Amino acid sequence: MKILFLTHYFPPEVNAPANRTYEHCKIWAKDVDVTVITNFPNHPDGKIFKGYKNKLLQKEKIDGINVIRLWTFITPNEGFLLRTLNYIIYMLAAVFYTTISKIKFDVVIATTPQFFCGLAGKYISILRRKPFILELRDIWPESIITVGALTNKKIIRFLEKLEIGLYNHASKIISVTKSFKANLVNRGINAKKIDVIYNGVTLDLFQDSKELADEELNSYLKSGFLVGYIGTIGMAHSLITLVEAAEELRETDVKFVVVGSGADRGNIEKEIIAKKLNNIKIFPLQPKDEIPSIINKLDAFCVHLKKAPLFKTVIPSKIFEGMIMKKPILMGVEGESMRIIENAKCGLSFEPENAHELVEAINKYRKAPEMQSQHAINGFNYVREHFDRKKLANDMLLIILQVT
Repeated sequence: MKILFLTHYFPPEVNAPANRTYEHCKIWAKDVDVTVITNFPNHPDGKIFKGYKNKLLQKEKIDGINVIRLWTFITPNEGFLLRTLNYIIYMLAAVFYTTISKIKFDVVIATTPQFFCGLAGKYISILRRKPFILELRDIWPESIITVGALTNKKIIRFLEKLEIGLYNHASKIISVTKSFKANLVNRGINAKKIDVIYNGVTLDLFQDSKELADEELNSYLKSGFLVGYIGTIGMAHSLITLVEAAEELRETDVKFVVVGSGADRGNIEKEIIAKKLNNIKIFPLQPKDEIPSIINKLDAFCVHLKKAPLFKTVIPSKIFEGMIMKKPILMGVEGESMRIIENAKCGLSFEPENAHELVEAINKYRKAPEMQSQHAINGFNYVREHFDRKKLANDMLLIILQVT
């Protein structure tokens, strides 16, 4: 069997979609032929990664995966119009390439985000008369409406019509949460065509870690009670909450470390400077193989999103990275994510965008190190039992085989 997989993001990019796609495809490639069509790596800063050039076409082989990179409209992960143009150009390039190249495949899979990547999969399946599987990682355009990036009602209605058409055309939809499935079923999508394959973590990936090359970051992590956030710094993440908590804890030994980049990074840095805070710092996104070293030095791992009904349906994959590294979770996401933490007994929850509740949770761990340690162990055991990415990838491969 030959799988064609469409994704905007792929290693050496290190965000959640890139990691999930790479880990799944690497496992599948042991049994079937897998080809990934993606961009030249540039996320999130809009700068081509070292070792790559933005040219018409590049082919490479990564861990058994055939990787095809197409010319990319380069733009930072900020600004609705430019990012949308980036997504549309990828869609057109992927459809054009698969049409003229006559590349052979038995099924096309497209992952969201982004929405237009899903549309590319739909159009390719129509043109090449192959079954289409949509991997649903985000409800779009609802997610960008929630953060205020899109307000034009005519455009919203148009995109929502495209969205429903995308769901209806798919032979199978693989959702990363039960809540996403419920959302689609409530809007008339047949529940029988939707399966749930959670995000997870490769259990041995975080066992071997590389020492940090960033000396400033390494120095910052040597002292204090360290609360860390690693990932995208976007409007949806509302990291101003961490800044407000740092201000409340400025006279203590608590230090916040934020590692990542995104559309809201500049605003967060301005707030830190304006409040003259020395106990919270933002560092650039680090190489994937150094992330375990960062997490290992933390006392608590923070996960946070804006307080909005939509975000009750998501499960940030960074949760599992904290759990596998035996770190208690400070959970500022309501809904399905919070229930995982409660079931695992591996963290403390606080209301999203409520800095005072975050401070209270941090202080509970500071005053009760035995609880902190127990939560860390509980999380490690729970993620090994329920969120082993190898098992989840094989479960998804069985679904793909059923479709073909």
